[in-house]
Amino acid sequence: MANIFTELADAWQYDFIRSALLAGTVCAALASCVGYFVVVRKMAFAGHALGHIGFAGACAGVILGCGPLPGMLALNVIAATGMGMLGERVQKSDLVIGMMLSFALGLGSLFLSMFKGYAGQATTILFGNLLAVSQDQLLGMVVLTVVSLLVLLAIFRPLLFSSLEPELAEAKGVPLRLVSVVFYVLVAVAVAVASQIVGVLLVFTLLIGPPAIAQRFCHTIWPGIALSLGIGIGVTWVTLILACITDWPPSFWAPTLLFIFYLLSAGCTRIRTGK
Repeated sequence: MANIFTELADAWQYDFIRSALLAGTVCAALASCVGYFVVVRKMAFAGHALGHIGFAGACAGVILGCGPLPGMLALNVIAATGMGMLGERVQKSDLVIGMMLSFALGLGSLFLSMFKGYAGQATTILFGNLLAVSQDQLLGMVVLTVVSLLVLLAIFRPLLFSSLEPELAEAKGVPLRLVSVVFYVLVAVAVAVASQIVGVLLVFTLLIGPPAIAQRFCHTIWPGIALSLGIGIGVTWVTLILACITDWPPSFWAPTLLFIFYLLSAGCTRIRTGK
């Protein structure tokens, strides 16, 4: 045990470890807060699709030389805007999202076949690399997270109202389509940022895992968001610690921990309710 603490203390001396901790914290904060409303609005499949759509954008960004995050962000925002404009028609039809997802994966595979550079970049796009976050990437992630959380706070009341009582919200004059578009864009940004930790293939777990667990214990909004935030950041910190100790990738530890916690939360719920 003493050796483990010594290893962690030594690891903390490196700049890339401190950058990874900060990057993981901001990514988890954004994904946990936005993801809470993704679960409430039953948009899990749409969030999953945006991760795969971002794969094509990330590959295009690498080919163009601007990097995976700008490319992923650009294509995600375009796709999210279209989803938001379609409104309930997208949420009620998995077929539309499924077709968009399939097309994006095909486009991503084309871009990937055109890429002649270092193959490790493709792996980073798919599975992320928390321990390789550069200072420029970190600054971009912090800015995106702060702006996104401020926008989420600005639309909080109409978003909550339209999520829980959409028909009543429309009758009260809430601009449902505008709220939908803005929120889809926030999901797109959260997916792009969180993919830097776990990649486009596993971003679904960071976006959905913490709020899904939180909603098993909290049935009111603010405590639920706070618990989701705590779970997301806590899992990210433990993920970084385990990655340092075991040399296993963070993209393994984050979904594994969330899966274990979800099973435990389901067991606790069954014991508490007797069902």
